[in-house]
Amino acid sequence: MYIYASHQINERLIPSPTPPTQSKATVLPPRPSSSSDINPFALPDRRTLLVATISLASSLSLSTPPSQAIQGSIAGRIPGITGPDADGYYLYQRPEGKSGGHGIGWSELPRYSFKVPVGWEETPVSIADLGGTEIDLRYAQEDQGSLMVVVAPVLRFMEVGYNADITIDEVGPPERLIEGFAPELFGAPLKEGDVLDTKVVQKNGRAYYEWSLKPHRLVAATAVGNRVFLLAVSANSRQWRKSEDVLETIQGSFKVPPKQQA
Repeated sequence: MYIYASHQINERLIPSPTPPTQSKATVLPPRPSSSSDINPFALPDRRTLLVATISLASSLSLSTPPSQAIQGSIAGRIPGITGPDADGYYLYQRPEGKSGGHGIGWSELPRYSFKVPVGWEETPVSIADLGGTEIDLRYAQEDQGSLMVVVAPVLRFMEVGYNADITIDEVGPPERLIEGFAPELFGAPLKEGDVLDTKVVQKNGRAYYEWSLKPHRLVAATAVGNRVFLLAVSANSRQWRKSEDVLETIQGSFKVPPKQQA
């Protein structure tokens, strides 16, 4: 009993051993990494990425000359306006390379032209129009009226060869032409008394037909190659009272250049 008690007492008097103190870890600067240490899948930090982007942009701006816009052949509507002239009219000339809804197999159309008053704008052409794919162009102005240009094959009236160059008088007399095109130009056949006046004029040695029709409609037509070209102007009563002279100027200015011989 005594020995056990003495041992227990001595065990209480012996201090417990102090655990060794841990020294603080010393942070060393990162050593330069060799190529073998680089992780190829690691993403660069934001600052590195920004510096690289700025450097690349600077090098490109110094080494690459400014690009030049190139105007090519564009499908659809293309502006063809020049002017104005001394009377304040602009000139529309069909742009070279302008596409149309005339179907596969149509060759380039002659660059027909006419005068455009200030404020007139080109409007979309729809295949749902009465003239279908034969309507090549539309223009309009709210206070003055509207116009369309129709381009149709002379095969509607006569048999011709591929490389033909037909004049309007060979296609037919004025009354036959206007009666044949009235439904697609105006949405209905002509009625008796609708034709108020008919003229045949010469422009650059080529014959043109011009009509004045009820109620307020003007048409000019000619033939070049194997096509008939018509310009039709329409107005309501208010527009006609205000702009009769302007609409007659548009009609009289319509021209189609002669066919270029190969």
